[in-house]
Amino acid sequence: MTDKRRTFDDSFKLEVMRMIKDKGLGVSQVCRDLDIGDTAVRCWGQQYEAEQLGLVGDG
Repeated sequence: MTDKRRTFDDSFKLEVMRMIKDKGLGVSQVCRDLDIGDTAVRCWGQQYEAEQLGLVGDG
């Protein structure tokens, strides 16, 4: 049995980052609420921070 990898569009990722950065919610809480893995969200956070600094984020 193979698990199909879920994909998330950029607007969803940005909304998740806004929940964490602007609303002050914790990564663990957001992951539980949205049923997504914390590793992915932490990677999105690194991308978000890089883009805020004017750098090109990975992916």
